[in-house]
Amino acid sequence: MKDRENCLTLGIESSCDETAASVLRGGRQILSNVISTQIPVHQKFGGVVPEIASRKHIVNIMPVIDEALRKAEVGLSDIDQVAVTYGPGLVGALLVGVSAAKALAFSLDVPLIGVNHLEGHIFANFLSAPELEPPFIALVVSGGHTALVEMKDYNSFRLLGQTRDDAAGEAFDKIARVMGLPYPGGPEIDRLAREGNPEAIEFPRALEEKGNY
Repeated sequence: MKDRENCLTLGIESSCDETAASVLRGGRQILSNVISTQIPVHQKFGGVVPEIASRKHIVNIMPVIDEALRKAEVGLSDIDQVAVTYGPGLVGALLVGVSAAKALAFSLDVPLIGVNHLEGHIFANFLSAPELEPPFIALVVSGGHTALVEMKDYNSFRLLGQTRDDAAGEAFDKIARVMGLPYPGGPEIDRLAREGNPEAIEFPRALEEKGNY
């Protein structure tokens, strides 16, 4: 394997309804980032249908990987390691990405690295801010998770708090469905909120006296 600075990583993601692949150099330089979305497929159902998502991943996974390699201007034989999301996520969808990653790593005889979905969200900050170093506190707000996490060091995390019911993304989609808004609900609610009156409702501050985060 090359030195860490020049190591080429093929990253694969299929935890929900998007098939994605990326090639990185040195862990922080993005050479390519290809995403195949399934939004048009799931819009008619008002949300992601797991079985349909899995089947679409099977169709999309290799074309997306091929496109990521092409855009990075590297060949499969140039890859030094393969990383893949192993969870949490939709089981069938994850299985497609993990199976593809295992097969590629085995055929190339390179290391296979399993990546926790939520840790991946936190590590994404290193791509947009390469100078960032732990320790720090990260707020994870995604479709299925909302959590406050302390990153003490690389691969050292402590969960400080999380939602007890719906994550922010789930709440957006459910509210959008009740209001008859199109899927995905988040962007549409955000658009409408920008047109609203921020002073219309005065919300209380929850657990203000409890020393909560």
